Amino acid sequence: MGRFGRGGVVVGVVGVLAAGVVGCGASASEDDEPEQRSFALHGRTLTVDSDDSALEIVAADGNPSGNIRVTRWFEGSVVIGDEPEVTWAMKDDDRLVLRMHCSGFIADCGAKHRIEVPRGVTVKVEDGDGSVRARGFRDPLSIRTGDGSVHVTDTSGPLTLRTGDGSVRAEVASRDVSTRTGDGSVRVRLSVVPDRLESVSGDGSVSVTLPRATYRVSTHSGDGGVHVSVPRDDSSAHVVDVRTGDGGITVRTAN
Repeated sequence: MGRFGRGGVVVGVVGVLAAGVVGCGASASEDDEPEQRSFALHGRTLTVDSDDSALEIVAADGNPSGNIRVTRWFEGSVVIGDEPEVTWAMKDDDRLVLRMHCSGFIADCGAKHRIEVPRGVTVKVEDGDGSVRARGFRDPLSIRTGDGSVHVTDTSGPLTLRTGDGSVRAEVASRDVSTRTGDGSVRVRLSVVPDRLESVSGDGSVSVTLPRATYRVSTHSGDGGVHVSVPRDDSSAHVVDVRTGDGGITVRTAN
């Protein structure tokens, strides 16, 4: 009985440790005293390089200095291990690097950044893990995240959106739009007639809403219904390509 009891204790302790390492994820919204900082941008392009943070990217007026303004929220704790921290820095004059260091026993951290970008700047976002929201852009905008949803509004410049795992939403006035997700739904609503629209999902439904016009439409669904109600003409200069591996496709005209 004694040997069995000691073994039971060991198994119990291991189980507790295993459960404790997982953690549940702190919420950055609980930080009621966010930090703010400005970074000088040299040139008219910006790359936002983030490893693990929710991002809000905003094209802002009224910034005569031309600097990038960043507000950061962070909540984190580690029971056993190094103190969690977040860092920010401008590298190579045009790459904003955001990092979160959070590891150890019961590591529980969350970060969010709001980035205000002057008008006239081309923006490229590279986020390893986290949702991305963006609005207000007239210049080219590219967003790629490994794991997280993407949502863009009030934007008229060329648009490229990519996520490995998450939904994609765009309510924009862009004439050149490309969206892709490995696993998640896609919803695109355009307020102008596009020259080119490509929307792809590996696993999820795709819904596209377009202004009234005639389009050259191509669709493919590996497993799901396809409904196209916009006027079609194979010689149209307005090209719409919609594909999904598993899910329904809808291409319709806005009411």
